[in-house]
Amino acid sequence: MERRDFLRVSALGAAAGLVLPSGLVHAAPAPAKKNSANGKVGMGFIGLGQQAMYLLNGFMSMDDVRVIAGCDVYDIKRDRFVKRVTKYYQGKGEKKVKVDVYEDYQDLLARPDIDAVVIATPDHQHAIIAIAACKAGKDVYLEKPLTLTVYEGQQLVKAVRKYNRILQVGSQQRTSEEFIHAANLAREGELGQIRKLKVYVGRNDINPTSPAPAPCKLPRMAVPAGLNWDKWLGPLPTSVYYHSDLDPIVSDEHDEQLWGAWRWYKVSGGGLMTDWGAHMFDVAQWALGKDGSGPVEIIPPGYSYYDHLTYKYDNGIIVTEEPFDGTTPGVQIYGDDGWVKVSRGKFVASDKRFDMGASVGDDNVPYETKVGHHRIFIESVKSRIDPNVPVETGHTSCTVCNLGNIAMELGRPVVWNPIVQKCMHDEEATRLLHYDYRPGYSLEV
Repeated sequence: MERRDFLRVSALGAAAGLVLPSGLVHAAPAPAKKNSANGKVGMGFIGLGQQAMYLLNGFMSMDDVRVIAGCDVYDIKRDRFVKRVTKYYQGKGEKKVKVDVYEDYQDLLARPDIDAVVIATPDHQHAIIAIAACKAGKDVYLEKPLTLTVYEGQQLVKAVRKYNRILQVGSQQRTSEEFIHAANLAREGELGQIRKLKVYVGRNDINPTSPAPAPCKLPRMAVPAGLNWDKWLGPLPTSVYYHSDLDPIVSDEHDEQLWGAWRWYKVSGGGLMTDWGAHMFDVAQWALGKDGSGPVEIIPPGYSYYDHLTYKYDNGIIVTEEPFDGTTPGVQIYGDDGWVKVSRGKFVASDKRFDMGASVGDDNVPYETKVGHHRIFIESVKSRIDPNVPVETGHTSCTVCNLGNIAMELGRPVVWNPIVQKCMHDEEATRLLHYDYRPGYSLEV
């Protein structure tokens, strides 16, 4: 096959079982264990909120996967998980369905019949739980953004490679045909010399003028019965108070009516910069061939003559965060020979010669439920070949987003060395690469 066709087929999790390697050279991951669930990949879910319910639907639909356990610090979410899994397998003709749930993720990780885990907790728990999973010999499907801080990402990369695990980042756009096509056009020179990219990650009512996270000013509320707030906090300080927006739930049968607002506040999330940015800046990095690398300077909007958050790369390419298609998050790539703009379910080009072979449309399937990306993870678990979004890729894409937040917080440029992953001669920016965990939590690898 032509290289472009191979990328498209492998990324869509074709029936032939092709898997796209990362292109990076690593030690071979440890051999997959044969689990007792009829030779199927035994899976556990850690974090059972709205995103996990989407992912659950995708993984349960695979014949070679068995979901056997879940973990959450909120009992109502554990109850919902049990009902969903039981109903699904009973619908497949099983009379007796056993699914276990836990409040502490370490109890789930201790089970020898679990080969892989899905981690869909709030971002501030990603690194600690994923590192623990690697130590426990589990492969990991980790929701984006990879980690809350840059330092957490650095430690997680070490853990994945030290313990020889498979880790797939939930960057589903790398498995979506319109984004594959746009990235290929840029990477293969079809657009000519790339000069600039525009990335837009959106705005919301919590911070309508900026994609950065906002200070958390939610009023304190009583912690509901069944929610272990101390475990929800994890490494965060106990000065973070409970509010229903941070951990919303409707009932044990229905999904949340809104996404957890923890992602919009600086103490527990990175705002839209890491929420949508983890998808859109990831595509920009991919299109530029900068996986495993990154920009060398980040300039905040309003500094000098810069109207938008601006990233400068060592090859002279500029990436800005600004709208280009109304309020739709997406990426526009400008080359000497033309441009393309891409968002979920939409691809537009300056010339018909750049068009896709087939039209892209919304098939009314929730984006997170489409199984192509999940399929690649399962094939990687079985083959021990890195998936199309391994930990290094997720880390550097997440770093781009976090560096943007750091520059905006400081109100001045930040000089970054992507090779050694350090802020150059900048103690103030370096301190913002992480925060102090409360006692009892560490990132020991």
